[in-house]
Amino acid sequence: MDAALLTLAACATALATGIGAVPVLLLGPRIAAMAAALWGAAGGVMVVAAIAGLLLPALEESGTAGALAGLTVGVLAMSVSSFTLRRRSGLHLGTLDGAGARRAFLVAGTLFAHSLPEGLAIGAAWASGGAPGAFVVFAIALQNVPEGMVTALPLREAGFSSTRIFWAAVATSAPQVPGALLAYWAVTSVDNLLGFSYGLAAGAMLALVILEVSPAARERPARGAAGAVAGVVVMTALAIALKV
Repeated sequence: MDAALLTLAACATALATGIGAVPVLLLGPRIAAMAAALWGAAGGVMVVAAIAGLLLPALEESGTAGALAGLTVGVLAMSVSSFTLRRRSGLHLGTLDGAGARRAFLVAGTLFAHSLPEGLAIGAAWASGGAPGAFVVFAIALQNVPEGMVTALPLREAGFSSTRIFWAAVATSAPQVPGALLAYWAVTSVDNLLGFSYGLAAGAMLALVILEVSPAARERPARGAAGAVAGVVVMTALAIALKV
C-alpha cells in the first residue's frame, strides 16, 4: 500500500512539470517578444534551485568532498555535452536548428537526468514516514513547475503542439517515479548516493545556465536581466517559505 501511494505521489510531482508548461503555451505568438525575459527568469529559477535545492542538501548529505565531486562531474558532463552538440552540424528540432536546437536538447536532457536524485529524495523521505515525506513531495512538486516552463520554452519556439509540449515536460520528470521506489526499498544505502547525485545535478544546472540559458536571455539584455531578477526573487522567497 505504501509503495502504491508513493508511486501516485511521484507521478503527481511529474505532472506538476507539465502544469509548469501551461503558462508558456498560453502566450501563443507573444512568446517571441517575451522569450528573453522568460529565459532570464528560467536562469534565475535554476540558479536558486541548484544552490538551495541541490547543492546545500548535497553538502548536508555527503559533506564538502562528496558534494564537490558531484558538482565537478556535473559541470564537466554538461560542458562536454554542450561542446559536442556545438560541433554537430545539421542539428535540428522542429523548426529550430543550431543554437536553439542544442539548447532544447540540453535543457530537456539536464532536467531528465536531475529528476532521478529528486526521486531518490522523495523515496527516502517517504520511507521515514509522516510529515517529512509529505513536505519533500510538496517541495519537489513546486520546484517542478518552473522546470516545466524551462522545458516548454524551446519546444514552443520549435513549433511543437501544446499536447506534445505538455507531455514532453512531464517526461523530463519521469525518472522521479523509479527513483522514488528505488530509494524507498534501499533507504539505508541511499545517503551517500543522494549527496553525490544532488551535487552532480547542481553542477549540470549551473553549467547549463552559463553555457546555454544566459546567452538566450542576453539577446534582449534589459528584459533578460529583469526576468533573471524576478526568477531569483520568486525562488528565494519560495525557498525561505519552505525552509529549504
